[in-house]
Amino acid sequence: MNGEPLAYRMRPRNLDEIIGQKNVIGKQTSLYRMIKNGHVPSMLLYGEPGIGKTSIAFAIAGETKIPFIALNATTAGKKDVEAVVEETHLTGKVILFLDEIHRFNKAQQDYLLPHVERGDIILIGATTENPFHDVNPAIRSRCGQIKQLTRLSTDEVIELLQRALHDEKNGLGKLDIRITDDQIETIAGQSNGDARKSLTLLESVVYSSPKDMNTYIVDDETINDLGGNVGVYGDKKGSNYYNLLSSLQKSIRGSDVHAALYYLAHLLEGGDLTAVNRRLLVIAYEDIGLANSAVGTNVLAAVTASERLGLPEARIPLSVAVVEMCLSSKSNSAYKALDAAIADIRAGHVGEIPKHLRDAHYAGAKELGHTGYKYPHDYPIGTFGGWVNQEYLPHNLKDKKYYEPIESGEEKRLAAIYERLEEFKKKK
Repeated sequence: MNGEPLAYRMRPRNLDEIIGQKNVIGKQTSLYRMIKNGHVPSMLLYGEPGIGKTSIAFAIAGETKIPFIALNATTAGKKDVEAVVEETHLTGKVILFLDEIHRFNKAQQDYLLPHVERGDIILIGATTENPFHDVNPAIRSRCGQIKQLTRLSTDEVIELLQRALHDEKNGLGKLDIRITDDQIETIAGQSNGDARKSLTLLESVVYSSPKDMNTYIVDDETINDLGGNVGVYGDKKGSNYYNLLSSLQKSIRGSDVHAALYYLAHLLEGGDLTAVNRRLLVIAYEDIGLANSAVGTNVLAAVTASERLGLPEARIPLSVAVVEMCLSSKSNSAYKALDAAIADIRAGHVGEIPKHLRDAHYAGAKELGHTGYKYPHDYPIGTFGGWVNQEYLPHNLKDKKYYEPIESGEEKRLAAIYERLEEFKKKK
């Protein structure tokens, strides 16, 4: 057995050895049939680390006699790409697997364009970032296939682990290993759908296990000790990081306590307390709003407490804030109203400020006609305080309405006051 990692040795050698990603390159897909029929299109493979992007590229290489070159954009430069182009002069066609393609700058990506356009280079680009954000549009347009990969299911990871345990050539099949089905399932679960992580964990567990003669005896303690923090998303600026923040907000907006706590846990395990706190404050006002105005104060208090406490204790006040927001009445009417006003201003729908609203705290204001303002506090109206019927919007916008109240939680009471004031205006 050579010194290469198990995850490297167990890469599929052809399309039929690929585990998972059935919707992308399963036998029923057009991509599978296309490659089997001898045509390899340029493509972009997008997804989290360890779920099969590199494996698919190497499996495609195993299906064809076209020369295959693998580069990583984090270390490759223009000279490396020039060498690939030079290879096409000798062979006529090359499959270039470019891992982390989003790390290539625009000039580097542009250099590939004419060669991909002519078909001299069949580009298989892999990226952990959303290609519609981080890959040059010109490159995207030349890739006939843009495929988003998903994490492997637990059953698929178990299948991969079993294959590695029984493969005598590339796997661990020559070793005498005592491991139970439950332990294999535990390893699969701890890998969180990451094929590379599951194989790395299996290899570490086996070689860390006590030996009885020539038999490795796997125990639960070793698995749990090495399992570690397998689910953490990693790159704090990556697409999945922003997907987690988005999922947290949408789960709170959708009143799903369990999902919201799951995404909160995921984010806190990543350790970026600042981003979590910022998003929770946004949610308090964007999604709860006038329906429960006390939530904003409560969330701010929780955020302040979390900043003073730091992790891991910060999770305690934040859990309270998330559960409260999930189960609170919700309204987005206030910020939607402001957005409508902003849209009007940006579209040029503006007018003269009424003279009676203009600043009158200087000599000469009367001469300019800045008079006529009625002080609402001088006009008591029930328990509301003071109100007087006068124009506040520019004359050409006087009938414009931005705020549309909804009957949700505390806003129901505010909506009733709003409607009553609107009735008063009609009596003018």
